[in-house]
Amino acid sequence: MKILVIHGPNLDLLGQREIDIYGKFTLEEINEALKKLANELKVSVEAVQLSGEGEICKQIGSARQTYSAVVLNPAAYTHYSVAIRDAVAACQVPVVEVHLSNIYAREEFRHKSVIAPVAAGQISGFGMDSYLLGLRAAVGLVNRKAT
Repeated sequence: MKILVIHGPNLDLLGQREIDIYGKFTLEEINEALKKLANELKVSVEAVQLSGEGEICKQIGSARQTYSAVVLNPAAYTHYSVAIRDAVAACQVPVVEVHLSNIYAREEFRHKSVIAPVAAGQISGFGMDSYLLGLRAAVGLVNRKAT
């Protein structure tokens, strides 16, 4: 089983920006933690960081050809990208939406996710653990679908 992790815009700046919200860890540290957990779960994980909406849509659109599921942090696109929402809806593999911060405890404009209604589920507010929980959820969804 191969899982795709997509990190959205500005996540390459983790550890440098808004540390009080996102923490001191870097994207590289998240990816290392994901690889370690993937080994424990006996799956493989490939992580990409993409800033462009079209790039994200393209990765999601082609995911079913290679991956069993997607873990997606759409970052700021969460709140308004109908294009990413439509890509998730058409994906044909489970997509788990993740967020480092609790988007519902932040500014009001962040309280709405246009992705959540078409994602298999959403995990937010647990920092780096949101990604790890998302990976576990994705693997669980694929395993349940296979039985």
